[in-house]
Amino acid sequence: MIIDQLKASNLKGRSGSGFPTGAKWEAVLNAVNRNTDKKCYVICNGAEGEPAVFKDKYILEHWPEEVVNGIKIAIETFKPQKAYIYLHRPYYDKFKSKLKKIIDKSPIILFAEPGGYLCGEETTLIESIEGNRFEPRLRPPFPTERGLFGVPTLVNNLETFYWISKIAKGEYKNSRFYSVSGDVANPGVFEFPENWSIGQVLQASKNSPDFDCFVQVGGGASGSFFTRDELGEPMGNSSSIVVYDRRKIKVRDLMKKIVGFFYEENCGKCVPCREGVNRLRELLEDDEPNILLMREVLESMQESSFCPLGKGTAWAAGSLLEKIGIN
Repeated sequence: MIIDQLKASNLKGRSGSGFPTGAKWEAVLNAVNRNTDKKCYVICNGAEGEPAVFKDKYILEHWPEEVVNGIKIAIETFKPQKAYIYLHRPYYDKFKSKLKKIIDKSPIILFAEPGGYLCGEETTLIESIEGNRFEPRLRPPFPTERGLFGVPTLVNNLETFYWISKIAKGEYKNSRFYSVSGDVANPGVFEFPENWSIGQVLQASKNSPDFDCFVQVGGGASGSFFTRDELGEPMGNSSSIVVYDRRKIKVRDLMKKIVGFFYEENCGKCVPCREGVNRLRELLEDDEPNILLMREVLESMQESSFCPLGKGTAWAAGSLLEKIGIN
């Protein structure tokens, strides 16, 4: 049974959450079996809107058949009402023709992301498919119990479905895809072991820096920052590295870019995130920003924000402030 294979493989979700895939599939199947009508849905999340993350695009360019095969395995397992491939709008425009040919007569629907970055969050994604406002839901209940249209729903990242296909074929070797960009000689997407450190990924991809630098791991918006001395830290569940050359970068401008991104993508649902991002923008315009106040705002956002957008702002801006500084 595929769920046993997923558990044995120890595959973790490739969205960044790192949740065990086998456990998620088992939870959905148990929820379906508890319901008399047996209704459920399957969603492949390809809403890759995080800056500097482009692994899903790379997979769609090279192995879309594997992604669709992984979804078909989920269809065989759960017998859903429908399955969706939910795509970042530029990906939908670029890959829809190719994917429609591969899907053929399978009960899989291509769905173009109607919103922005926040639609990559699984409950906001579900709200958008239902035609509602692009806002996250309160959890619990989780989508595994009550997801799309109120029934159990499996939501897995696009790369996760790629590896599910590989696991079913006995071809999974505990690796993952990494996006590497920034001030590097050889940017791109690379497949390496999932337990590697930041430095190992950079060295093996021929991007090991020989200059004073710092890196952002986890994406160009919500990713945390590390100094050159911390390149031995594990990648964890992250799939992106951005390298910054200290000789070229103005750190205050980088902080403004990060905060500006979250300001533009903010749904406005919760006060800590909505007001916190706006306050950070104001503080960054001061000639001498109040660092203590910035720390307090970031702490409030991390502890009180409703969804990962506010927390992501705190992770990224907070680590940049503490490890690199902004002056």
